[in-house]
Amino acid sequence: MQNDFFHMTGIVKQYQMGVELQTVLRGIDLTVNEGEFLSVLGPSGSGKSTLMNIIGCLDTPTEGEYILRGRNIGKLDAKQLARIRNQEIGFVFQSFQLLPRLDALRNVELPLIYGGLGEKQRMARAEEMLVRVGLQDKLHNRPNQLSGGQQQRVAIARALATNPSILLADEPTGALDQTTGRQVMKLFEEINREGRTIIMITHDLSIAQHARRIVRILDGVLLEGEEHNDQEDA
Repeated sequence: MQNDFFHMTGIVKQYQMGVELQTVLRGIDLTVNEGEFLSVLGPSGSGKSTLMNIIGCLDTPTEGEYILRGRNIGKLDAKQLARIRNQEIGFVFQSFQLLPRLDALRNVELPLIYGGLGEKQRMARAEEMLVRVGLQDKLHNRPNQLSGGQQQRVAIARALATNPSILLADEPTGALDQTTGRQVMKLFEEINREGRTIIMITHDLSIAQHARRIVRILDGVLLEGEEHNDQEDA
């Protein structure tokens, strides 16, 4: 069933802060269908980073249920969660998270090593993904030889390398200038039109509006969403 792809019900996240119990997420309900492009929009301190960590299986909820492709994430152990992160979720971070000593090809190869592919297959797949993001002439450039936009494209290629179910982007244009940010968002739109599910975390409404649906989070509560059927071509 379509709703079994991604479904959260009653997600609560609490942290013990000294003698106080801090509630960061307060009963989050969220369904994402396969092929959606969703933005989670909220200011600093709203709980969006905590929600991203739970979506990305980097953390587990205190209460509630998170079903990803039929699996209850809250019932998985650390090894199973690591496998989910490698096989089901591609991460794109604001700070790129590239290894400086490796060239673009080797950076994109990394998740495929963890996935157990042979070297010949890894290199072919990494090159294919770099070509996909328009960096066919930068395969052997290290991060310090690339612009910010090019580094983010390498990060997107790396996220796509394992053919994940979800591309999870955390403030993907936060370290980029406005023009480069629009170019990266156009690439996300193209990837989504190819059928990839994208969930993007952002504080910036102009970035969020590139998605087809926006949900807002404030003080740990998810608010009503809005549809954006016409994506910008900028």
